[in-house]
Amino acid sequence: MKKILTLLVLMLILVSATEFDKKDTPIVHPSIEGTWELVNFYNYDDEIVSDTVPLAEGYRQVKMYYNSKIMWSRATLNSTKDPDGNNVVGRFGYGTYTTSDTGLVETIEYGDAGMMSALGTMRVFTFELDLTNDSYSQISTDEEGNRTFSENYKRID
Repeated sequence: MKKILTLLVLMLILVSATEFDKKDTPIVHPSIEGTWELVNFYNYDDEIVSDTVPLAEGYRQVKMYYNSKIMWSRATLNSTKDPDGNNVVGRFGYGTYTTSDTGLVETIEYGDAGMMSALGTMRVFTFELDLTNDSYSQISTDEEGNRTFSENYKRID
């Protein structure tokens, strides 16, 4: 019994003598990796949200981010015409992405014919990123860095 008590006192002294430095604790940032569904859009005026635009009935857009790859798909109730004149009720795209604490860059490598035609030579999209564990906004800015428009997503995985 004396040995156990001595051991417990020794352990208590060692633990209490240990200095815990919270500065060395890494800051954990939310990750964009996962599956996200578009919730709505914002329009900005002077950096303030001026209008919230809901999704049209039947419109659904999902993005998946994993291992620096992005894939997205979009579906609508109304069909549109692709470059060949065929009815299309959805779009898709695939590419790569990078993030920083405040930015998201998507590079679209390929997609459906209508999407590739609409993109033309513009394949790299740079956004301001507002990311939490359960939601994110990809915010477009003008040439002067002012917020203009955003797509707002919720995590669904």
